[in-house]
Amino acid sequence: MSTADSMKLNLSAGLASVAIASVMVGLKLWAYGTTGSLSVAASLADSAMDLMVSLGAMAALIYAAKPADEDHAFGHSSAEDLAALGQALFVLISAGVITWAAVSRLLGPAEPHLVGEGAGMLVMGVSVALTVVLVWWQGRVAKRTGSRVVAADRLHYMGDLLPNIGAIISLWASKTFGLGSIDSVVALAAAGILVIGALRIGKGAFDALMDRTADAEIVDGIAAMAATWPGVRGFHDLKTRMAGSKVFVNLHIELDGAQSLREAHAIGAALRRAILDAYPQADVIIHKDVAEVPEASMRDNPRKTL
Repeated sequence: MSTADSMKLNLSAGLASVAIASVMVGLKLWAYGTTGSLSVAASLADSAMDLMVSLGAMAALIYAAKPADEDHAFGHSSAEDLAALGQALFVLISAGVITWAAVSRLLGPAEPHLVGEGAGMLVMGVSVALTVVLVWWQGRVAKRTGSRVVAADRLHYMGDLLPNIGAIISLWASKTFGLGSIDSVVALAAAGILVIGALRIGKGAFDALMDRTADAEIVDGIAAMAATWPGVRGFHDLKTRMAGSKVFVNLHIELDGAQSLREAHAIGAALRRAILDAYPQADVIIHKDVAEVPEASMRDNPRKTL
């Protein structure tokens, strides 16, 4: 698949995400105004976060397409991490407000009373259906293009299904049994999910901004390739760091010093292509060093130099 085709598919997934998130925010805002349900409010806050994340993902896909320039020699992908930190802070504040409102209702003197539960359930049901369709399409796109941005957005929406279903259950319990307190309990659970998600997103963004090494699976995979690559006698100083959805890789490989520069370049270039095929999100720099020659070999062939 060409780069242009991959970009088109990724943008289609991003546009679908923004469009569906916008529709869900509007529907849930109306449902919250109609029902006064805190579980719907929690789902509304989650959808608002989804919209922010989706807009950030769209901006990242567009911004990541910009080539490196004189002021940004390594590209612009760190903007994703800065946006993610802001999103995480917004989510934590939203979760705190929902928790405070839910606890206040539970400790209040009167049983919470919800209205318009049927309309609320209809809205939440539509939200679940739209989310399932979006996750299906994002899964297809991520599988074909290998985009980590689309895959991360898909994972986030998959996690949103639980709060939506919980809101439906709380509205049904209120309508059928008059159990208005369940709404606050579901809202607390949804707030907990929001906090967990925000901390996970925030930690990932903070680690990337602090140049934390890439996932051990990626590092081990690159090391295994370098260790067994034809013509490579050894490697050292394998260093990685994350910036947004990109992985920056620096690797020193040890080659036979007696071979030609053309041969050494071919070995390094082939290894670099293999790493990029395995990890398309990587930016790889390979340094070529002369392998150390054992002393016994030097005595046997004194003309061989390093």
